[in-house]
Amino acid sequence: MHEHELWFTKLFNDYLPALGNAALALVGKAAETRPWANFVTMQIVAAAIIIALFALLRPRLNPEKPGKLQHMFELVYGFVRGQADEQVGHDGYHYAAYFGTLFVFILFANLLGIIPGFESPTMFPSVPLGCAVATFLYYNVAGIRANGVGKYLAHFAGPVWWLAPIMLPIELVSHLARPLSLTIRLYANMFAGEQVTLAFLSLTYFVVPAVFMGLHVFVSLLQAYIFMLMTMIYVAGAVAHEH
Repeated sequence: MHEHELWFTKLFNDYLPALGNAALALVGKAAETRPWANFVTMQIVAAAIIIALFALLRPRLNPEKPGKLQHMFELVYGFVRGQADEQVGHDGYHYAAYFGTLFVFILFANLLGIIPGFESPTMFPSVPLGCAVATFLYYNVAGIRANGVGKYLAHFAGPVWWLAPIMLPIELVSHLARPLSLTIRLYANMFAGEQVTLAFLSLTYFVVPAVFMGLHVFVSLLQAYIFMLMTMIYVAGAVAHEH
């Protein structure tokens, strides 16, 4: 557990320790006195904010008189859909829901760090790793569904059969390294950004921290986009049909 327990995590550990230990038991871990970690509760906060936001948006959707919130999410959807079409091709819309979900969750998780009393869960390696493993499984399943097991596995062997002994280990190492690459990139950038912001907040509470908080917002948006973009590239490679 992180050395400093946030107030929200303290509430979970004070009132819901049994639920936390039940979750630990599912993954084969022993019960703890205070089982909830900051990065777990912060993910719950991020998910709750997203759910509340969309619950607020859903009944207000109006094609004739869209509100500001609808306009904002239409821009997000248009951006994600455009990027999906550009990276994946004409079938990109099939995968836009996953891309959008990943982008929105990572963005909100990143931005939690600018709220006093909260932390970005993505500054803990477990959270980026979870997103990276989900992406790894997703693009491989998408590749199998698009090409079939045989044709998808043939991608790993290279364009001609006699290159297979060389290409197969290279491709396997490349694919297995992708979750690690995604994890380190997001974790390292968010951890560094969080530490810089906290350092300047401890010095002064006026103009200088505001500048670094703005930088934190920019880094949060950029890292969410990069994670989504890399996911799109991996999906594009997996579902591509060889001619």
